[in-house]
Amino acid sequence: MKKKVAVAMSGGVDSSLTAAILLYKGFDVVGVTMLLDDEKNFSDAQKVCEHLGINHHVADFRKIFRDKVENYFVEEYLRGRTPNPCVRCNREIKFGKLFDFAEYIGADFLSTGHYARIIFEDGRFKLKKALDLKKDQSYVLYNLTAEKLAKIILPLGEFSKVETRNLAEKLNLPVAKKPDSQEICFVPGDDYKNFIANREPEAQALQAGEIISSDGKILGKHNGVANYTIGQRKGLGIAAPQPLYVTRLDVANKKVVVDAGEKLFSKTLTAHEAHWIYKPTLPKILQAKIRYGSKFSECTVAEEENFLRVTFNEPQRAITPGQSIVFYDGEEVLGGAIIN
Repeated sequence: MKKKVAVAMSGGVDSSLTAAILLYKGFDVVGVTMLLDDEKNFSDAQKVCEHLGINHHVADFRKIFRDKVENYFVEEYLRGRTPNPCVRCNREIKFGKLFDFAEYIGADFLSTGHYARIIFEDGRFKLKKALDLKKDQSYVLYNLTAEKLAKIILPLGEFSKVETRNLAEKLNLPVAKKPDSQEICFVPGDDYKNFIANREPEAQALQAGEIISSDGKILGKHNGVANYTIGQRKGLGIAAPQPLYVTRLDVANKKVVVDAGEKLFSKTLTAHEAHWIYKPTLPKILQAKIRYGSKFSECTVAEEENFLRVTFNEPQRAITPGQSIVFYDGEEVLGGAIIN
């Protein structure tokens, strides 16, 4: 009897090719599109399902998506932090509610178009980097569990994006030439500042205040702490003999603190909400990324009472509260945490 796999289908080329590959491999494939907001257009996902001859489900997750992802996104910015909504969505929605929905409809596996690999090795399932490091998305998947890895299939981890496009064209998928989305899916026009202002217009973090130097000198005005992030240089609107960067956000006092670029570098950080797919004995030397687009850097990870303390071999630029730090042992993702 064929194994049934539910494929998360957004209507993009990656998820569409994922469904096609699994169908070719002999699985009983069904497509599932998540309804996350009122503007969602399912037409492309539906076209692909019709092209492949598979059933298409729509799962209405609007309420939980707003509660667990959108509200979290807004609240973090209003605290002067910079969240990663994809990390939260993968934990709560794609590999939370959607994983449960897949089981509800009788699927043996859930599959997505993420560029990462799940490999059974040394007696356990491991989450590993994609072969194409330019597309690697293992960073946003660190909240998975060993139990869920056994029921998730990620076919694109072996592919480059060019190979994905070429294969989609060979299979005549209707979305083969559809451009990739570069925006946060729930933020219109990728304008997060306007999105937050519409949600919480009276928030203190959106009130005007002062831009100050690290020694307290007033250098200018700002239109809301939530509109800035650590490491930012553009848009400060202040004149200075040297380039200045945001080094700290003080919501309580409505201050944006700036300093010279070298002040952005630090060799240590602390992090909370640690989640381990496979927890090593700590302290341990690992590699880590402090944001999705950062390089892998060697560090020592130690555990204290309620948080992790991470010490890097080389100073890291613009360590940003609210972002995830993700830990790797070679190719394998071991876990991650939220930077304090």
